[in-house]
Amino acid sequence: MSSTPPRIFDRKRRLAVQRRLESRQRTEGAARFVIDDMIVDLIERIAFVRQQPGEALVIGDWTGALTPELVAQGHEVMWRGIDEIDEELPYPSGGFDLIAGLGTLDTVNDLPGALIHMRNALATGGRVIVQFLGAGSLPNLRTAMLAADGERPAARMHPMVDVRAAAQLLQRAGWSDPVVDSRTLRASYASLDRLISDLRDQGLGSVLASFAPPLTKAGLERAREAFLANAGPNGRVVEDFEILTLSGRRSLAGT
Repeated sequence: MSSTPPRIFDRKRRLAVQRRLESRQRTEGAARFVIDDMIVDLIERIAFVRQQPGEALVIGDWTGALTPELVAQGHEVMWRGIDEIDEELPYPSGGFDLIAGLGTLDTVNDLPGALIHMRNALATGGRVIVQFLGAGSLPNLRTAMLAADGERPAARMHPMVDVRAAAQLLQRAGWSDPVVDSRTLRASYASLDRLISDLRDQGLGSVLASFAPPLTKAGLERAREAFLANAGPNGRVVEDFEILTLSGRRSLAGT
């Protein structure tokens, strides 16, 4: 039996989505609330655990907002985008006292391997904190996409990790003091099209390796109707964005 993980996500599509994100973010009013929340939460966590200043690696922060916050706390920061580091391979450098990952590990094929590489890139006693969207995200969009395709659903939505699975993955990856928790952001929408626009603004479009057929005009209308069927009295649909946080350390034994 092959030990190679299944190819669910495509790295070239990940990079293409990132490039489109950078272009869309130059538009006034582009959505960025998911990563903004991650950054604020991560800064609070680092302060809470009283992380000592040291060598820090930031992965995936396309806003550039986290680095100056860490520098102000005394860290020497190395920043890497998803085009500069492949989390499924050993890191080109190591010895980091802190690794902060924002919104990238939910689209890697070998998540256990990625978590092991993160641990190995830490200095002894170093800490990792990563955040990404979890399985409780976008339930109304999932319902809409199923309605669009009818009896022959296509793969249009990413498979996602839940809290229990994430905890098991951290144990498997050998993280010390592993902790997994989740929180939910909620945003309201008057249309499916606005939700999709917000997702594209934030680089949350599909990066699946398999391409789903384009929605027909009738399918898109079914999706819009199914989405609005969950609207409240104000005509707006409240959509969930569940953010998982995984944190842990490399043990003092260096393993």
